[in-house]
This record gives sequence, structure tokens and C-alpha cells, in this order.
Amino acid sequence: MLIKIRKASDVPSSEITPRSIYFDRRKFIKTAALAGAGMALGQAFLPEAAEAAEAAKEKPLKDYVKGAYNKLGPKDKINKFKDITTYNNFYEFGTGKDDPARNAKFFDPKPWRITVAGEAKTTGTFDYDDLVKPHKLEERIYRMRCVEAWSMVIPWVGIPLADVIKRFEPTGKAKYVAFETLLDPKRMPGQRSSVLEWPYVEGLRLDEAMNPLAILAVGLYGNEMPNQNGAPIRLVVPWKYGFKNIKSIVKMTFTEKQPATAWNDAAAKEYGFYSNVNPAVDHPRWSQATERRIGDFFRRGTQMYNGYAEEVASLYTGMDLTKNF
Repeated sequence: MLIKIRKASDVPSSEITPRSIYFDRRKFIKTAALAGAGMALGQAFLPEAAEAAEAAKEKPLKDYVKGAYNKLGPKDKINKFKDITTYNNFYEFGTGKDDPARNAKFFDPKPWRITVAGEAKTTGTFDYDDLVKPHKLEERIYRMRCVEAWSMVIPWVGIPLADVIKRFEPTGKAKYVAFETLLDPKRMPGQRSSVLEWPYVEGLRLDEAMNPLAILAVGLYGNEMPNQNGAPIRLVVPWKYGFKNIKSIVKMTFTEKQPATAWNDAAAKEYGFYSNVNPAVDHPRWSQATERRIGDFFRRGTQMYNGYAEEVASLYTGMDLTKNF
């Protein structure tokens, strides 16, 4: 049964932030104020955040090619670098939209190691370069749709997730792959709060992870990944809501059973395991029928699977998408 879709004007301000923050009044006031400012202009005001965004431009990537999956519509304009790097969610660095840019300024993502575990023939802990350098970097320009009903268009640089997975040779028992974010409250001050259970964990079915659209992103706008956007390596699955795109990955685990994930554990009725973009299935506290593209004045209709149905709809054939949301 589909939930009744409401007009954008019917959505109260409490519905732009997760329930756990909304009912903590002090956190909510801070978050709503910052989010409201960003909603008005599509970028943060604080000079510190802007400076952090500019500093990220000083780390250009070399030898990347234009990808083959830059499928955009005529109304899809790439968002400005400043928007992408000063208006985002990365709760490890704070709950406000500009907190990540301010609080991640001095985060050093080097050296970096990623552990591969579980149902695979090759497991162990690998240096970042050993994981990434065997692959050709590609630019992929993707739409990004947040579960909070705002969106962007982002020029990522990364590597196909499927190519990485093949190197580790998952066994026949592997049905899912789980990802884990760095746990380091000293360097990630947001982890000192109880907004979520840390470390942040996300997961995909293995066939989803093997889809050609899924990438491990290591940069954007031709530069190394900014700290506030998930340096040095993050997941990008453009047909799912943004919180599925886990940042600052330190572990990949191949599992037989569906892994527990951060937001699904926190509020299962609000954040499903799949979290595919679906305009016909509302979040319990707001409509998902439309979205606000950062930088635009008017809202626009949300596309099924964020506009990538041709590439991914077959993954969900026969599933009840109102129950498996």
C-alpha cells in the first residue's frame, strides 16, 4: 500500500532531519538553522567551510578518463564545487550541513588501509594504493538524491566496484558485501555523540555491488576526494538514497546474511536496507515525490531509481518495493 503523497508545502520543518536529532531539541535547533541557510542558497555561509572547499582544489588527480555512464538529462546541471563540499551529510564530523567542511579540515586520510574479510578467497589488509592503483580512474557524473529530498549532480572520479570485488574472488556463500567507516572519535568529533551506533556500516546485495554503475570514488571535480566528502575512498551507488553511499571506508566484508546497517538499525521503518530512490514510496515523515536541487529555486519531480531504472530495475524484478524499501 502506497503512502499518500503530500505537497511540498505540507512538509513541516521537523521532517528535514532524522527523528533522533529532531527530538533532541538543542541538536535540532542547530541542525535546522544550518540546513535552512543551505536550503535558501544551496551552500554554507561560514568562511571556514568555504576555505576548506577551496583548499581541496589543490590536490588534482592525474590520468583519469571520462567514464561511459555520464547519463544526464537536459535539466541536469553539475553543481558547483563549493556546493558539493560545503552542503553535505557526514555525521562523523557533525550533524549540520556545513559541519563536515569545518570539522574535517585537519583530518589526514594518509596513510590509509582497507581490510577485506569474510567469504572471499583473498582477504587481508591492503594499503590504499594497492587497492586503487591497479584500476583506471574514471570520471562519472551522477545525480545524487538525499533521503531528505534534496539533490545534486556530482562529477565523481573513481573505479568500478565490480572490478575491485572480482580481485578478491567472493566464494559461493557471499550474497552481500558490508562496508565500514573509520572509527576514530579523536579525529571524527561527530562520533563522540550518540546520533548513531558507531562505526557507520552500510551494505549491498552482491549483485547490486557488481552493477556497472556502482563505484568506489576517490575524487570529485578532478581532485582528490575532499575530507568532508569521504576521503580518501567512498561508495557511490547513484540509484539509492545518499546515506547508502558510505564514506571513508576502512573495511569490506563479504557475508552470507544481510548485514546490519547504521540507519536501518536506528530506524528500520524509516530507512530500509535497500533505500532505492522511489518517488511513489514516502518517507514516513515527508513525501519523496519531489526534490529540491541545490542551487535551484523550484522543486522538481523525483525519478524512479533516481533516473537509472534502465540500468538497475532488473535487480529488483518480482520484489514488492513498498515492503523492500
